[in-house]
Amino acid sequence: MTATPSSRSSRSSRPGAAPTLAAAVLTAILATLAAAPGPAGAQQEGAGAGAVPAAGMMVVAARTIRSRSVIAPSDLRLVPAGPGAGLRDIDAAVGKEARAALQAGRPIRAADLAPPAAIERNDRVTLRYRRGALTILAEGRALERGAVGASVRVMNLDSRVTVTGRVRGPALVEVGS
Repeated sequence: MTATPSSRSSRSSRPGAAPTLAAAVLTAILATLAAAPGPAGAQQEGAGAGAVPAAGMMVVAARTIRSRSVIAPSDLRLVPAGPGAGLRDIDAAVGKEARAALQAGRPIRAADLAPPAAIERNDRVTLRYRRGALTILAEGRALERGAVGASVRVMNLDSRVTVTGRVRGPALVEVGS
């Protein structure tokens, strides 16, 4: 913003009055600081994985993120911390799955995120039973979705019996252990 003679002489404190030169300079300085990277190399816009969180910064969604979407670094940005208990570290959110839709510009809380699902409902999975040297494998169909370590119900396709097991990886559920 360039200062004109009329804006230099405007010293009125009335609402709606033309801004003073000092106010214009202050606004330009604040805009420059907001565009510059934060301390300790933290990125504010589109911060990527590995970004060091800056003191007083919090993670917000850079765009609206749909429920069950896996969060990427480009989905997030750091902004000055406001009221609320949002995450302070981008790395805590990257690779997690949104439990519900996350609105752009809103702080992201730990409760909004979950580990990504390794098994979706109706996926064909391998059921594995191990006891000592004995291993039995069977084919099943997942009746619910789950992340690694989660307990899920699976229907054995040979016997049509529903069993409960732990997700051990993509398309692998361990039962009876």
